[in-house]
Amino acid sequence: MTGWQTLLYKEVLRFWKVSFQTVAAPVLTAVLYLLIFGHVLQDHVKVYGRIEYTSFLIPGLVMMSLLQNSFANSSSSLIQSKIMGNLVFVLLAPLSHWGWFFAYVGSSMARGLAVGLGVLAVTAFFARPDFVAPVWILVFAAMGAAMLGALGVIAGLWAEKFDQMAAFQNFVIMPMTFLSGVFYSIHSLPPFWQDVSHLNPFFYMIDGFRYGFFGVSDVSPWLSLGIVGSALLVVSAIAVNLLRIGYKIRG
Repeated sequence: MTGWQTLLYKEVLRFWKVSFQTVAAPVLTAVLYLLIFGHVLQDHVKVYGRIEYTSFLIPGLVMMSLLQNSFANSSSSLIQSKIMGNLVFVLLAPLSHWGWFFAYVGSSMARGLAVGLGVLAVTAFFARPDFVAPVWILVFAAMGAAMLGALGVIAGLWAEKFDQMAAFQNFVIMPMTFLSGVFYSIHSLPPFWQDVSHLNPFFYMIDGFRYGFFGVSDVSPWLSLGIVGSALLVVSAIAVNLLRIGYKIRG
């Protein structure tokens, strides 16, 4: 195996060894969201005039879980390695910054997609999912996982202690995911908050992903694809450059 593939394998094993915590627990959390919100709003809300609320909620929960766990994988790996001092063993290996990037982002995508599939499989017992445009589902799932994996690399390089990482996750990642239309259509919001939602790239990930299930969305899926693709390129470029210069990992 080449260097980056070995590092990728090591990172996948890292989260899979504790899969009860890294995969099963997020699936359970998503199911609890579905039970609570679905039970309360199922008989009171119809989305796009025809879609039951529980069916509408499932793709949002799948994508939210996928994004949060993709970010958590790369960010937690880097910050733990920095604090525990074992990052030096990766630095000693003849790996380029591209090797680091593909390994950490690839393992983040693996964890995010595993959690997303788990959430989709379990929630299918509550509402049968439709797959109107499966290609859109796969594209937005892969792009979302890659973008949050790259963002996790940036956060992991920047943070020097666990409370900084917690602050990044609690004040950046969590608000952007919860305010991205996971639990609602933005057309139900006042005009001001609709405009604010349009500034959130996470909204386009979830809206484009949801289009693959229902064939309808709040904005054009092509617009979502363009914005998510552009955001992915920008975040990836920043992550690769930080790895290239050894930001906060080389003396």
